[in-house]
Amino acid sequence: MKKTLLNSLVVAMCAFTQHSFAMTTLNDEELSGVDGQALLSMEVQKGYNQVDNSNKTYDQSNISFYKLGLEAEMEINANIKKLQLGCGGVNGAAGCDIDIDNIALSGLPAGSNYTSDDRAGSSALITNPFLQFAIKNPDKASTREVLGFRLSAEKIKGLMTLGTENSSSPNGINSFSGYMKTKSASGVANTASRIMNYEATGQMIEGTVRGKIGTLTLPLDLHYTSNDYSFTLKESTAPFTIPATIVSGTRMKDVVLKGTGTVNRIDFNGPLKAELLGGLLNLDKQITGNLTGLKTDITVNQNLGLIHALYLNNPASLSLQAQNILWPGAAVAANQGWWLAMEDEVDLGSISPTDKVQITDAVLKQTIAGINYDLTNNIRSCGGLISGCIAGGSLDVAEIKNPALIDFPLTNLNLAGQNFKSNCFGGHKFC
Repeated sequence: MKKTLLNSLVVAMCAFTQHSFAMTTLNDEELSGVDGQALLSMEVQKGYNQVDNSNKTYDQSNISFYKLGLEAEMEINANIKKLQLGCGGVNGAAGCDIDIDNIALSGLPAGSNYTSDDRAGSSALITNPFLQFAIKNPDKASTREVLGFRLSAEKIKGLMTLGTENSSSPNGINSFSGYMKTKSASGVANTASRIMNYEATGQMIEGTVRGKIGTLTLPLDLHYTSNDYSFTLKESTAPFTIPATIVSGTRMKDVVLKGTGTVNRIDFNGPLKAELLGGLLNLDKQITGNLTGLKTDITVNQNLGLIHALYLNNPASLSLQAQNILWPGAAVAANQGWWLAMEDEVDLGSISPTDKVQITDAVLKQTIAGINYDLTNNIRSCGGLISGCIAGGSLDVAEIKNPALIDFPLTNLNLAGQNFKSNCFGGHKFC
């Protein structure tokens, strides 16, 4: 049976003519109708007068860009102990365009519970890498000049981490020159409890209480002003959002992030003493209540050494140029020197601070006007003038609505979304 099948296959193969498998010559017209893909590609693009996304104009009509590309997808998993570029010279003895410790590039994690072994076993995907040169006066051999070059790719998909740990101590980025746009991000800050008193605010607490005189139905409104108060503000939460932010510049060490948010209900209690009727009566109360409606205008001054995890799925490039150059496809021009650019938005993950945020004296001072307005115009009843207002030991002012917009400055936050696993087998921080 086996011999019969083998003989049949041999006969079948011999039945095909040699001509049916032979290569034939195509003329130019026939070749023009054939589509194909090359491993290597070369392209020349002439520069022109254009405006970048920062509204700066660049006349590059005398520059041509020569591109050598690799039409392929490449995988890489790499660790770089120290990356220093553009050090010394015009930057000074200690200055570097780019100075980053412990860079790791791997594949994107499948979920939040990934391990170091999972990451070390993954690879970033680089799509169509290329090398590009910027040539000034390309048509004139006597004045032709190389202005710069860049290593780039149409897309890099992976996780890039900087530094060895996400802690309150900056590590990773020491100096950064380049362009990056972060995605809109949100988080929740947990505010720490603190004391609100005259020493902290330097401002009086004002309000009005209403008391009844004996059995009379006619109430008596008593206005008070006090510098003798001490309220304990309880812990609360403050959700906030940071819109998409552009980080661009040379030899940067920190970045300013602007956002908005709200402060959830803040419960408070504490003593307040004041004089009534020109000192004829005294108001001595244990006050309880809560603050609502506070809006925040948030400014985060963040050391770049506290940014560790960049989730990439965008074009990226590393370039060196003798002058500012707007490379093809770039959002903004690369400054003179070394430049690292990530063109599409980069996801920072959750920006919730891991530590409690302290409410500063400056923030408290901004709340007093709204508190005084509510306590004065929404009069609180304290019962009988003598039995309640004077002799009573407590007063619940309930909700104090304060729709004030307060400046809420934050500095060097340790962000939960910047936690990451090492790119090493065996639990090492870096390898």
